[in-house]
Amino acid sequence: MTAIDTVTATDPWAGIVGQAFAIEQLKAAAHAPVHAYLLVGPRGSGKRSLARAFAAALLAATTESDPDRAVRLALAGRHPDLHEFERAGPYITVEQADAIIRESSRSGVESDRKVLVLVDFQLVQPAVEGKLLKSIEEPPGDTVFIVLADSVPTLLEPIASRCVRIEVDPLTDAQVTSALVVSGVAEDAAAEVALAANGDLDRARLLASDPRFSLRRALWRSIPEQLDGTGAAVVRLVGEVRAAIDDAAQPLQARHADELVELEARIERYGERGSGKTQLVERQRRELRRHRTDEIKFGLATMAARYRDEFTVDPATALPAIGAIEDSHTSMERNPNETLLLHALLLALPELRRP
Repeated sequence: MTAIDTVTATDPWAGIVGQAFAIEQLKAAAHAPVHAYLLVGPRGSGKRSLARAFAAALLAATTESDPDRAVRLALAGRHPDLHEFERAGPYITVEQADAIIRESSRSGVESDRKVLVLVDFQLVQPAVEGKLLKSIEEPPGDTVFIVLADSVPTLLEPIASRCVRIEVDPLTDAQVTSALVVSGVAEDAAAEVALAANGDLDRARLLASDPRFSLRRALWRSIPEQLDGTGAAVVRLVGEVRAAIDDAAQPLQARHADELVELEARIERYGERGSGKTQLVERQRRELRRHRTDEIKFGLATMAARYRDEFTVDPATALPAIGAIEDSHTSMERNPNETLLLHALLLALPELRRP
């Protein structure tokens, strides 16, 4: 029996939703790990949870004094030999690559092993890929890299070829619904939220904590029936939508406030150095920006569904509307001004008769 087999009080894999095959692969890898692993899958599928669970198993296996404590710390992202690197801006920069290389060369604090998790690695800059290639291919000591990416662009292929690749499947609506029900969400509400989250469990949990989610869905769905061909109606509706999106950020902002309070308590106890405050604040900003994008995409999908309902009655009206909404959805990838995008779309959409 290995050290990993003895860690039973805190099961590192217990909280992961779905991903049975990925878990099976990582469990097997934890007994004889190689230098680098690449977890590829869509946002919200559980890559970060899988990485922490894998790190917990790796660190517990080389910790003789209290392997269960090692698991708990790693799952919380606080083990001194687990280092998670997130981009500080839109891309992973050369400066961050230097920090990754420095950290990979240092000895472990509580374990004979170090685990470095590189998040959002599909957003790597060209100069960074070459800088990190050797470190990931031949890390010093007993360092293990876990690279997380939503996809593998051409630029990432040289690093991907040096890693053991593990596919992380998108979660089904049924899996997301089940996870929400287990956490105490009513089944009908869980199913509605799962459908809106489109396989993103993190977003589903956020929506499930928002008592006004159904009201926002009803607002978006009613827009085609409130259009009257005038700019005044469009301005009013866009204003209502933006206010609803701002309101929807409250659960996320409350979570962010709790994270900052917890971080400040740690800083007061242990000091500012190495606290990760800058990274936390930047991550929270990214999450708020992503929240707005997700809300608009959800709204566009809801309006498109309303026009699809109309298709059998009036296809000549429904088809162009659905096409215009899909074009706006595609435009979201270019980070346009959300107000201008919504104004232009609603002005182009036809009015639907009230049922």
